[in-house]
This record gives sequence, structure tokens and C-alpha cells, in this order.
Amino acid sequence: MIFFDMDIVFSLLALFVLLVLFIKIFRILREYERGVIFTLGRFTGVKGPGLVIVIPFLQQIVRVDLRVVTLDIPPQDVISRDNVSVQVNAVVYFRVVAPEKAIIQVEHYLEASSQLAQTTLRAVLGKHELDEMLTEREKLNLDIQTILDAQTDSWGIKITNVEIKHIDLNETMVRAMARQAEAERDRRAKVIHAEGERQAAQALQDAARTLSLEPSAMQLRYLETLTQIAGDKSSTLVFPVPIDLLAGFFGKAMSTAPVAAVMPPTAADQTDASVKS
Repeated sequence: MIFFDMDIVFSLLALFVLLVLFIKIFRILREYERGVIFTLGRFTGVKGPGLVIVIPFLQQIVRVDLRVVTLDIPPQDVISRDNVSVQVNAVVYFRVVAPEKAIIQVEHYLEASSQLAQTTLRAVLGKHELDEMLTEREKLNLDIQTILDAQTDSWGIKITNVEIKHIDLNETMVRAMARQAEAERDRRAKVIHAEGERQAAQALQDAARTLSLEPSAMQLRYLETLTQIAGDKSSTLVFPVPIDLLAGFFGKAMSTAPVAAVMPPTAADQTDASVKS
């Protein structure tokens, strides 16, 4: 038979108990962690980082991470103010600034923050039209962040940033927006073309007014046009003839045209006129 010395057994048992108590008493918290201490169920303080002593069976410690938490909001069905159904997802960045509030004031602050962010996202975006959702994301992000920060302040949570990641539209709305954008581009093209025609007409008017001040300027313009035409590889040569140059010839032709002499009517002509009457 094998006999054990009771003193050795009690010594080993006492050593084991001391080891367990040592593990339970001393806790090490990292730089980004804090420990919320409860003594007999009552809050007694926040400790850490470093070595923290916790009395077994009398005190309890709850670790709280102070780093920034990235909370992904799943896609939410949102109906805009102009009755357009879209799916929107976002991301929220927050951190715990008061560990005792995050543990005492709310149960599971991560889940509570997620649910609050989802409802706030639907409520805020539902007050705006689709065009505002697509063009004013920075303003919407700031509005959501302000509302969330005000509601989570009593939980000891600070909302640092909110970003709307994606707005998903159905195919019908995408095609309608494409047609709208195409019509807008056509309208701008027509306005730009009309503005160009107006400016061109104004420039031609100014050029004509300038050329009319000096007839020799028109002749120089004709010669410049002739040099541009002559530079092309073509068998046909068009030479512009000034209208003012032909005006002199037309005037001489009109002046040399025969004019019928005016003769007094004879007696026979008067007789014929009386018979016809």
C-alpha cells in the first residue's frame, strides 16, 4: 500500500489555493484597457492600466476597451422624401470615454450603439430627397453624427465620425437618372451652341464695322483670302471680286444706255386717240 503524508498533501493543497488566489488577485490591464471595479455589487472605481489588485469573492472587474471601434451598419431600406426606395449602408466610428457609464448605464453598449445608428440613419435620410442623398453626403454625415453623439453621451460614448458608404438604387431609377442626365447634357449643349452663335454674330458685326471704316482694309482681306485658297491643292481657283469695284462699271453702263426722245404728238395721233375714245 502507498501511504501519503498528510502534511505534504495539505502543503500542496495550500500551495494550489495560493496560486489560484494569486491569479485572481493580480490582473494586468493593457494601456488601452480600463477595469471597472465592483465591490459586493457596488461600483467602487475605475482602475488601470498596469497591475490591478482585485480581492477574490468580494470584488469583480469588467474590462473596457478604449480604442476606436469601427461599427458597420448593415444595408437599411430607406424611403426618401420624394418617395424613392433605396438601400443605404454606413460605418460609424466611436470610442468609450467614460468606462463606468458604458458598463452601468447601458447593457451591451456595442449592440445598443449599432441599433441606435440604424434607426438614426433611416430617420435622417428619410427627411431628404434622393438628389440630396447623392450630392450632400458630407452634410448628412454630420447630421447623423450630431444626433448619435447627443444620444450616446449619457452612455459614455463619443461618436468620432459617420460615413455613408453606398446608396443602392434599383435599375428603373438608374435608367431614369441616366435619361435625366442625358437630357441635361443636351440642354447645356444647345445653350452653349446658341451662345457661340451669338458671340460669332457679334464678332462678325464688329469686324464689318471695323472694315467699313477703311476700304483698303477690305482689299487686304480679299488678298489674304486669296492666299489661303491658293495654298490648297485644287484645280479650281476662286477669286473674290469686291462689289464696290463693280459699282463703277454698273454706273457707267446705266449712264450710256439709250434714252427715247420725247416728241410732241402729231395731228394724226390726236385723231386716232379721239376715235378710240
